[in-house]
Amino acid sequence: MQIGIVGKPNVGKTTFFGAATMAPVEIANYPFTTIVANKGIGYVRSACPCKELGVQCTPHNSSCINGIRMIPIELLDVAGLVPDAWQGKGLGNQFLDDLRQADALINVIDVSGSTNIEGVLGKPGEYDPREDVKFLKKEIEMWIKDIINNGFNKIARTARMTGANPETILHERLAGLNITETHIKAALKTTSFPEDLTEWNDDVMLALAKKIREYSKPMIIAMNKADIAPKSNIKLVEAMGDTSIITMAETELALKKANNAKIVEYIPGERSFRICENVKLSDAQKNALNYMKKNMEEYNGTGIQTCLEKVAFEVLNLITVYPVEDENKYTDHFGRVLPDAYLVPKGFTAKDLAYKVHSDLGNKFIKAINVKTKRTIGADYKLLNGDVIKIIANR
Repeated sequence: MQIGIVGKPNVGKTTFFGAATMAPVEIANYPFTTIVANKGIGYVRSACPCKELGVQCTPHNSSCINGIRMIPIELLDVAGLVPDAWQGKGLGNQFLDDLRQADALINVIDVSGSTNIEGVLGKPGEYDPREDVKFLKKEIEMWIKDIINNGFNKIARTARMTGANPETILHERLAGLNITETHIKAALKTTSFPEDLTEWNDDVMLALAKKIREYSKPMIIAMNKADIAPKSNIKLVEAMGDTSIITMAETELALKKANNAKIVEYIPGERSFRICENVKLSDAQKNALNYMKKNMEEYNGTGIQTCLEKVAFEVLNLITVYPVEDENKYTDHFGRVLPDAYLVPKGFTAKDLAYKVHSDLGNKFIKAINVKTKRTIGADYKLLNGDVIKIIANR
């Protein structure tokens, strides 16, 4: 799974990425600081079965903190997008190409309204943050439309003679964007279009591209720089109807650094933090920490962790499951207890999990055991969040 961190220049995308991953990245107050896409690992929280099962887990692909499993997800911070990027303006071609494999997007906007549409700094309240949302959707939709439209007339004429259906044709053109037949089928169901593909015009193409974007690259809005934003701006963006989260990326990044330096104790996702004992702080440091604490308490945290988990568990509908080899000791081949936490879509079956663990397990699948209930389950059993599963296969 890959989540793209997107937005226009200078809104705090790379700060958001750095705060979520603690990856070393260049951060500066000028457009196009990010030239080459940054890749890093963030984490989402899920209840670990260790407490329920009464065991001490020894995680392998994740970590466990007081019964909360921290599960890695891949994040991608791409170059800032400007209007007409789909036509190559700015770093548009590179930006869009970097997004091909993204499963979902977090659109980081400057909710304070202190940057114009090109990412040039101004004053808080000077610009309408709703334009950040509108234009980015448009750019991605125009990008998809342009890919569909390129040479489409010739394909449409061939389809009329051969009877090829639109779903197959669109999938062939868009498969490289991590757009599946399921995405396309859902988009076609919710869009009106002529049966004869030669009659498809720009309006049909754009309507389809919009729906394909909604299904294949679902997006939430990170309302960044909320600590300096007029509250009216936040309300304007929330009223647009998109899933939108108040975020303060600079605060999150500063707290994680302070936590590593043992100045504060801070757990990502918490509403506040605690200053460590016997730490000597200057007046400037005290004022900065008090400022951050006040804003976090007002907005229920920095919002960074909330964004990641909103995308994983609500937008992409993922659940957490734990495959094991020994159903009594909850261990893998190496004796590690509850070693791996897998994020899988709702509706994933026991056999799907077998294939995810290893193709041989899927090919030779016989049955599985729900470790918590000790019941045998079949290939079509739909996994539930927190399931611990033993897969039984032919040797």
